[in-house]
Amino acid sequence: MSLTATAPTALPVPWGLTDEQHEFVQAIREFVRREAPTSAERTAIFSPGGEVRREELLGKVAELGWIGVGLPEEYGGSGGGVFDTCLFTEEIARVLPVVGPMVSHVVAHVYLHFGTEEQKADIIGGICNGRPEAIAISEPAAGSDVGNLSCRADPVDGGFVINGQKTWISNAHASDHILLICRTDPNGTKFDGVSMISVPTDAEGLEIRGIDTMVGKEVNDVFFSDVFADAGQVVGDAGQGWVQLMAGFNVERVLVGAVGVGMAIRALEEVLVYVNEREQFGRKIGSFQVQKHRIAELATEIACTRAFVHDVARRVDAEPERMLAREASMVKLKASELAKRVSLECQAMMGGYGYATEYGMEMQVRQALGIIFGGGTSDIHRETIAKTFGL
Repeated sequence: MSLTATAPTALPVPWGLTDEQHEFVQAIREFVRREAPTSAERTAIFSPGGEVRREELLGKVAELGWIGVGLPEEYGGSGGGVFDTCLFTEEIARVLPVVGPMVSHVVAHVYLHFGTEEQKADIIGGICNGRPEAIAISEPAAGSDVGNLSCRADPVDGGFVINGQKTWISNAHASDHILLICRTDPNGTKFDGVSMISVPTDAEGLEIRGIDTMVGKEVNDVFFSDVFADAGQVVGDAGQGWVQLMAGFNVERVLVGAVGVGMAIRALEEVLVYVNEREQFGRKIGSFQVQKHRIAELATEIACTRAFVHDVARRVDAEPERMLAREASMVKLKASELAKRVSLECQAMMGGYGYATEYGMEMQVRQALGIIFGGGTSDIHRETIAKTFGL
């Protein structure tokens, strides 16, 4: 049984949108109602051993012009901003898996600000057409401590030779390129001598292995063994990769925030269907005060968090060159923790049915737990926020 396709909308379309944005959100809602995967399909994809591939779905979204809603028209986008991408991400996350498109958008913004015109046309144009892209940052010994990365690209005549391992890389199994963050100058400080290199996934010496997780094979280990990259594959300035990476974190964290809000809305919508159908003690369980109050509180938290995510998204559009360290980390922290809390509480309200794969809430819980780690753990973001207060 799948509740998502028939679930009532827990929150109305956000206030303050233009007519065009309002119509855009309504169109996405209609699309996800039609394209909502069945419970069996979701179980097959988001279970240990399942491989998360969604080319057909991404193709449909790309044909509608939505993948590139926040990207420039000259590269195939619609000319909107991060806020428009945020609206898209939130609505899609209510029903469909969105980690792939979200990662692609983060990659697109790196190329948009630092890539050559040829790189922009190729990578951003491909993303707008539904082609996923990947970015490789984390390593076995460099997760939260990203500056500890050891994957290196040694300069040789005409380019670089890359050796090392990356891990937890979303989209790598479905992408044509990987935007690699690696060390090109071993003599630099922890944050110096880091570069970005665009590496084709069919490059000789590159190996991709899917990692089994509780939501299927969404992430990957990537191994580089004497992989050659010519100098033209560097994105931006060699040695400036760390600065370039930091500049992209605003977009990443806002979009993770949108995913968290979308997931939370979905969980609330599904539990609303359940409590209005399930009867105990001769009445609908949604009529009991304890359930009504839990739902009221969760809906309020979601509404407040969504307003915050949208506010920061608008600030990113207004000040694209400014690093919003505090606000972006707050968005990621709040929205991902919200998704976890709402999903777990909705699962509890469904009792044993929340544990059964038939209803999909247990799958929702597994997906919500995943975004606690992606884009920086909650504790890392708490540290970041504290530092902005001089602590």
